[in-house]
Amino acid sequence: MFEFHQDRNQYFQIQYQNAVKYVLPFIEQSVPIRSHMRVLEIGAGEGGVLRAFTERGCSAVGVELDPLRVEWACGFLWEEIGRGQLFYIEKNIYDTDITADLKGGFDLILLKDVIEHIHDQPRLFRLLHSLLKKEGVVFFGFPPWQMPFGGHQQIARSFISRLPYIHLLPLVVYKSLLQLNNEPVADLLEIRQTHISIEKFESICVETNYSIIQKIHYLINPIYQWKFGWKPRKQFFWLSAIPWIRNYFTTCVYYLIKPAK
Repeated sequence: MFEFHQDRNQYFQIQYQNAVKYVLPFIEQSVPIRSHMRVLEIGAGEGGVLRAFTERGCSAVGVELDPLRVEWACGFLWEEIGRGQLFYIEKNIYDTDITADLKGGFDLILLKDVIEHIHDQPRLFRLLHSLLKKEGVVFFGFPPWQMPFGGHQQIARSFISRLPYIHLLPLVVYKSLLQLNNEPVADLLEIRQTHISIEKFESICVETNYSIIQKIHYLINPIYQWKFGWKPRKQFFWLSAIPWIRNYFTTCVYYLIKPAK
């Protein structure tokens, strides 16, 4: 496992810096971030992404299943929580009530490195319709399944954490390797079940009545500059236009979508 996955303060700072430098500017190409906006992050983790928005004056809500990550978030974001600008909900998003829990609709919903962990993704897309205010938008950032570390094998504890494309091995082979090396088999195989490709994401958008406002594909994920010291690089235009093949060489994609008229 890489060190930044163990140091939660460092991970919080990486997420925050990436949001300030890349996520916010991407969204603002189409939707200016204003101080009166309500922002929801699903799978908010420690809250690094949310801090970038609360700094801009937004009112924010974080939904997170992991109680330990909620505890960390409350430590990192105690000032925002204390002044009533932010609150966390320790629930599955499917179990939340828009009025009782979320206190109303949102101008912007964020899913950063989350959609690839969610079962029944079309169900979530349909739910988001009910959580958005009029003219509200949704941001997604995720790694396509076929990319070198699309199986999230970086969370492994053995040499497997550094092997690109190993998650694409036949299931019986991959599972055996995980078991032999005492890896978190259930976690890694669940990602294999919930994975998402660029084509699948865009197909779900059409199926659930969303329009894609803008998108960007990255050859080198922007967050890698803090994790590995690698300079971010957008995907080659010609490669990003080739379905399926592009998934193997695109380490991250950003999408901004809205309900279709």
